[in-house]
Amino acid sequence: MQMMSIGMAIGVGLFLGSGQGIHIAGPALLIAYALAGAVVYCLMRGLGEMAVHSPHAGSFSEYARIHVSPFAGFVTGWTYWLQCIVGPMAELTASGVYMHYWYPDLPQWVPALIGLVLLFGVHWVSVRMFGESEFWFALIKIIAIVGLILFGAVIIVTGATALGHGASLSNLWRFGGFFPSGGHGFFLTLQIAVFAFIGVEMLGITAGEAAHPERTIPKAVGNVIWRIIVFYIGALFVLMVVQPWTRYTADVSPFVSVFSKAGLAGAAGIMNFVVLTSALSSCNANMFSASRLLYGLASAGSAPRALHHTTRRRVPGRALTVTSLAVGVGVLFNYLAPAHAFITLTSVVSASGLWTWSMIAISHMRFRRRLALEGAPLPAFRLPGAPWTNIFVVAMVVIVLVSLAFEGDTRVGLYTGAVWFALLTIIYVVRQRVARVR
Repeated sequence: MQMMSIGMAIGVGLFLGSGQGIHIAGPALLIAYALAGAVVYCLMRGLGEMAVHSPHAGSFSEYARIHVSPFAGFVTGWTYWLQCIVGPMAELTASGVYMHYWYPDLPQWVPALIGLVLLFGVHWVSVRMFGESEFWFALIKIIAIVGLILFGAVIIVTGATALGHGASLSNLWRFGGFFPSGGHGFFLTLQIAVFAFIGVEMLGITAGEAAHPERTIPKAVGNVIWRIIVFYIGALFVLMVVQPWTRYTADVSPFVSVFSKAGLAGAAGIMNFVVLTSALSSCNANMFSASRLLYGLASAGSAPRALHHTTRRRVPGRALTVTSLAVGVGVLFNYLAPAHAFITLTSVVSASGLWTWSMIAISHMRFRRRLALEGAPLPAFRLPGAPWTNIFVVAMVVIVLVSLAFEGDTRVGLYTGAVWFALLTIIYVVRQRVARVR
């Protein structure tokens, strides 16, 4: 559970998206990621509290259905599926960008297509193969981040590489101040920071299948929260201390950039391989979630019953095939508009993820209200400061949604979200009327 959640949340948002964030806001990106980390803490504690009290597979849509409304559950389930198919599109786009390090003229869509076919094959074979591949993918990226942090500490203390003469804490404020782009630049990076953390809530998908949830869920939630926050904030801090933030570019992973400029033979290539596997890891985890969620929606009657089918190896083959074909749209996008693919896709993921986050927060508020009305005791594992911490999450969701409207590429996320919500509303109303007639 922990490795799957880490694998979902630590991906291109850190390894590639942070380069765009540094380029836009400089050291102020640390504050943006800290705020996003605080939101994640509140979300995961609230989700963990509900999961301990009543474990459900596909938890957020089920909690939204129970505590908010059937309509909220329907929209949340399908919106999380959208998030889980657009996420792999962004991850596969990043894999194409990473391959440019070795093959600058290789079309971006080619690695994306190869990655999609390979991962489809892994999922089709068995869930065991998925679990093994995701464990090793996640382990590689964790080792890489820890290695970067230790490497940065050595540089700062000893000045042992070509970066040493410029490594200093003063890099955080010497080049235009801590907020070199002012409040505007910081505001625009909130979407990047939120996108980086989206996926950690996948832990809730596994809650219904956890053995002894009263023990395993609190432990998993606690470990995932501090590990992700330390990895993100620690890695970004090192990146902007070992060299001035102005040396990073938006189109190259800062992890690859720092090793390339450090003068370590082969290190940059190794790190590029690591960030490539990181993208495949997040894509792998997203496809698992999307296929299982689609299977669950079919089981609940919210998707065609034909998708409620498994192979002899207990793989939801039809749901996996539909999910993979949907992810294939991202390959087409990379063929038609490679320069805009990554930022546009991340904005769609952010918008859909923000809906899921807001539903988790609202569901938790309604869950607490129900317990109060029933006079039931609170679970031992709980979200501190509720409902104010829930209100903080919803307020941050609104702020990030507003930030999406300021750039053309990110505005696509809002447009897509509006069309998606309208479409789901129509489908839900039609289904309800048909059900009443029957």
